[in-house]
Amino acid sequence: MTPVAILGAGSWGTALAVQLGSREIPVTLVGRDPDRVAAIRETGSNARYLPGVSLPPSVTVTSRMEDVTPCDTVVLAVPSQMVRAVVRDLPAGGPESRLLVNTAKGLEQETTLRLSQVIRQEARAKDRVAVLSGPSHAEEVARFLPTAIVAGSEDPEAAWQVQNLFMSDSLRVYTSEDLIGVEMGGAVKNVIALAAGINVGLGFGDNSTAALVTRGLYEIVKLGVATGARAETFSGLTGLGDLMVTCNSTHSRNRTCGVRLGRGEALETILADMGMVVEGVMTTAAVKRLADGLQVEMPIVEEVHQVLFAGKAPRQSVLDLMTRTKKEEMSI
Repeated sequence: MTPVAILGAGSWGTALAVQLGSREIPVTLVGRDPDRVAAIRETGSNARYLPGVSLPPSVTVTSRMEDVTPCDTVVLAVPSQMVRAVVRDLPAGGPESRLLVNTAKGLEQETTLRLSQVIRQEARAKDRVAVLSGPSHAEEVARFLPTAIVAGSEDPEAAWQVQNLFMSDSLRVYTSEDLIGVEMGGAVKNVIALAAGINVGLGFGDNSTAALVTRGLYEIVKLGVATGARAETFSGLTGLGDLMVTCNSTHSRNRTCGVRLGRGEALETILADMGMVVEGVMTTAAVKRLADGLQVEMPIVEEVHQVLFAGKAPRQSVLDLMTRTKKEEMSI
């Protein structure tokens, strides 16, 4: 089998390496920190992100980007705000037409571009682009718990190739040509998950969580359709499915961050303490800018933005949402 490169030795990159390596697919897992890479090599596991999970023998761990050169499939498992720099730094040479598979969920903050658009700007002309998205916490994928996700691409052959690569008896992969919908669902759900966490942190109950998730999905659909997505995509795995797991799971960094915000902790303290990227924070800023530019009203996103960046009290944000002007349900 041809080798697969996975850029990013965090929880998700490691989990995908375990999945592929378990089927004896040769994987080059690239981490930024040479010391951490050395520790993973020595112990055979990524104790910081996935304790208790062993890497299969077919997984090679390195900090050298040049080791990616022979691989015709490159999986990007890095935070969304790093995608541009990582693609730009891909080594020259190697296969003329690579398949670049993005797994980050977000929008680039400065440009509000979807990440496939960012990749297109930096990749070689013949490179193909796909995304892998859906309700898929790394902690479960690495332990082979049943999971279903989506390979999205405007190029059907690229989507099929990703499907064939990752499909296993514990990881079911569907395909979708609605790349915009797949990406928008994965990005904006992180903002709604922050709101769901804030709700929990404030001590509110299941009723308010259900309201936030339902109305949050409606906001996601409105923005997604305005950017060119198909509305039906958001009722699938990369919309409703990903929203459900991110808003309700204790594995969710965005929900966890929201819980702590609701309890009154400062954002800077939370992010420093977590030590991992909380994608929803930067995505909130990008989503608000995108929505403002398209004149799409997103009340929940607006309130999350106020809490994160304007110091608004979370309890006041909830009150302001609850006392908005009377509406019909199927209207913002």
